[in-house]
Amino acid sequence: MIDLGISKLALIGVVALVVIGPERLPKVARMAGTLFGRAQRYINEVKQEVSREIELEELRKMHKDVQEAAGSFEQDLKQEFSQVESEMNSVFGNPLFNTPTPDQHAVKAKDFRKKKLARSSAIPVWYKKQSGCRMHVLSGAARVAKYRPASLSRKVTRSFF
Repeated sequence: MIDLGISKLALIGVVALVVIGPERLPKVARMAGTLFGRAQRYINEVKQEVSREIELEELRKMHKDVQEAAGSFEQDLKQEFSQVESEMNSVFGNPLFNTPTPDQHAVKAKDFRKKKLARSSAIPVWYKKQSGCRMHVLSGAARVAKYRPASLSRKVTRSFF
């Protein structure tokens, strides 16, 4: 800004006193002070706005740099994982690491549900017979006794006493 020393201010004051006069000098001085204060506030606001814009631009640039770094890191990571997966598939073979297709997954889920229903006790007997699920397992001796012809299965009941 303008370099104003005490001697220059005194000279301006004397000239103002002569030109304006002693009656109107205090009013003019107050008005000049308020105008000078407004100018300073306006200049400070402009400086703050410019500094905010500069900071915002720097933040945008940093955000863009971070996004680019994250994207490149993600690509590198995906590439490394794909290399490791291909190496594992080549070492152990594809069937070990293949995930089932949605159709295979649905078939497995359906079989699991069917087996679970067959095991549970809340299923009606007619459904178990229809699905071919055994309800009771017979031992060999019980099966022979059940399916033996009537002529051979004369039971003689003997008393223990």
